[in-house]
Amino acid sequence: MRNLTDTVKHLIIINVLFFMATALLPFDLKELFSRHFPLAEGFRPFQIITSVFMHADIQHLAFNMLSLYFLGPFVEQALGAKRFLILYLGSAIFAVIASTGVDYYLYSTYLDRLSTEDINTVLREGREALLQGKNFVNPVMAELNFITSGTSLGASGGVYGILAAFAAMFPNMKLMLLIPPIPIKAKYMALGLVVIGLISGIGGFQQGIGHFAHVGGAVAGFLFIVYWNKLRLR
Repeated sequence: MRNLTDTVKHLIIINVLFFMATALLPFDLKELFSRHFPLAEGFRPFQIITSVFMHADIQHLAFNMLSLYFLGPFVEQALGAKRFLILYLGSAIFAVIASTGVDYYLYSTYLDRLSTEDINTVLREGREALLQGKNFVNPVMAELNFITSGTSLGASGGVYGILAAFAAMFPNMKLMLLIPPIPIKAKYMALGLVVIGLISGIGGFQQGIGHFAHVGGAVAGFLFIVYWNKLRLR
């Protein structure tokens, strides 16, 4: 895809500007705009949207924007600018909601294992402890703190939505893997990444990566294509 479509270009510019702002502004924009656990003191409703334009580091930004650059134009030309933007933002926001829902479920599993006072202590003091590289001595409180005091950010949910949409519309088009550098059909790549995300999320592998957000974004992207009746375009 040689022609960079307008919506993809604008989304890349917006994400880069947000990243530059986090590095240059004198206050902690990442802390403010990343999605906090809804019961934590740092949570703000607007984080559901702003978090999808934030990135942890330059590698995180580069991976998402390169994926958007290579796959996005195909999807935008197939759907049109309006539907493409709905797909991207809808998938990204649904990914945040899915990740938050999993956090709530995990949080509920700890309610009977800790006192109300301990839970409130985690919600009140846990974020600051993690920022200082510390955690609670009580192992149950420490595990709960990872759930309630962690933050999520990144455009990965939207990117996974684009990938799923691409695979649904062009299932047999081959994409090139980075490692190893071999071609693979889009449907197998998308399915493989979703399965890996589910296994990693359920098994607790690669902590710090929003596996359930990735899966949620992919599911949303696929459902958009089904709803718009755009499966298996020629």
